Amino acid sequence: MQTESDHDTHPSQRRTKAVKPLIKRLVAPAVRNVEYFDRRRIALGAIGIIGFPLYYWIWHDVFPQPYENLWLRLLGSALCVPLMLSRHWPTRLRRYLPHAWYFALLYTLPFFFSFMLLKNGGTGVWVASALVALFAMVLLLDWLTLLVQFVVGCSLGWLAWAMTTDAPAADALDHAYLAVFGFALVLGLAANYADEVVRREQERAMLATAGSIAHELRTPLLGIAAAAEGVRDYLPPLLDAYYLARRQGLPVAMLRGAHLDAMAGVHDRVAAEARHANTIIDMLLVNVRHGETALPEPVSCSIVRCVATALERYPFSETERPLVTWRQRDDFVFKGAELLTVHLLFNLIKNALRQIARSRTGSIEIATIAGPRSNRLVVLDTAGGIPPEDLPHVFSRFYSSAASDGILGAGIGLAFCRDVMHAFGGSIECSSAYGQRTEFVMRFPTL
Repeated sequence: MQTESDHDTHPSQRRTKAVKPLIKRLVAPAVRNVEYFDRRRIALGAIGIIGFPLYYWIWHDVFPQPYENLWLRLLGSALCVPLMLSRHWPTRLRRYLPHAWYFALLYTLPFFFSFMLLKNGGTGVWVASALVALFAMVLLLDWLTLLVQFVVGCSLGWLAWAMTTDAPAADALDHAYLAVFGFALVLGLAANYADEVVRREQERAMLATAGSIAHELRTPLLGIAAAAEGVRDYLPPLLDAYYLARRQGLPVAMLRGAHLDAMAGVHDRVAAEARHANTIIDMLLVNVRHGETALPEPVSCSIVRCVATALERYPFSETERPLVTWRQRDDFVFKGAELLTVHLLFNLIKNALRQIARSRTGSIEIATIAGPRSNRLVVLDTAGGIPPEDLPHVFSRFYSSAASDGILGAGIGLAFCRDVMHAFGGSIECSSAYGQRTEFVMRFPTL
């Protein structure tokens, strides 16, 4: 049954809404691929920078081949330079790192090796070199990206060869080699697809386990909360009876004054700890479920209301709340979900408080800033910062590092924050000066 809003939606908009989740599922492996190879990108960039000119010398002077081109090789080396320097990219440009990674791979592997294979007339050396390039693609890419890169890169390589060569296409390569390349490609696609299925099942099992543990913790917490309510109701009369018995000289065991003082607020402390644990469980469940379910229908949300709700609901201790300052400069409206935004702030506040407790210094400042091109939500803490080697990986799912000493947690919360901001059509960036501060900037598109 269609609602009134369904009738008001243009058919093209409905098709777009249906296609977006499919595109997201297809692109997700490519995004993860960039994250998983982040640590190796420097080594791969260095290999490309050195390898292209080195093999020009080998194939041009040591073992001469029919065709060589220094300028094409120098362009390949130039494309590898940004990859080797990826850790030094400015924060605002890191969002374009996947584009640079895949464009560099497209040129340096399928395009370059297919073009050189055809220009050299399919010599044995270049057939072997092209197979090595295909093997490298199998190692570096997921199955779908491998297929797309191979088809597009080889097509562009053939097109460049056809535009620069007068020889007939039938003379460029022995057709028997096509069967070899086809078999190698199909085998690589099958192996990578199987790995993707196994990885997806492992991740689903990990997330399901985390969700089950969180649910199982609810029962004892409910018991603790109920016990705290009972302590609140019945402890004061029991203490009054103890004091009365002592004044009357009855034979009751004496309790130390410090213990009596501690019991005075025990129910409040127990209840606060139970609320804190329940909030952490809520955060974990939202983080886990968001990775498996689609974003709720976006609605207009006020950023001031989201921040106020987060600060009101977060279970601060008495010493934690004074550490947080909210500089409410501007309010702005964005299309999203208030619940997800509140939990995004929960994750950032939790991480900042953990770092402050670890370094025993620092504070948290939250600011909302409206702008002509984008609106910003900024969360800054002046605690210990994030180690430089960990900074490029803070939004990677399940990433953790011994060097961070628990600053990054289990690698779920910040990945959740990134996914939420991308779902809103915005972005999140992190900058840090190790030993001084960490700043997260969420950019929301203007309406």
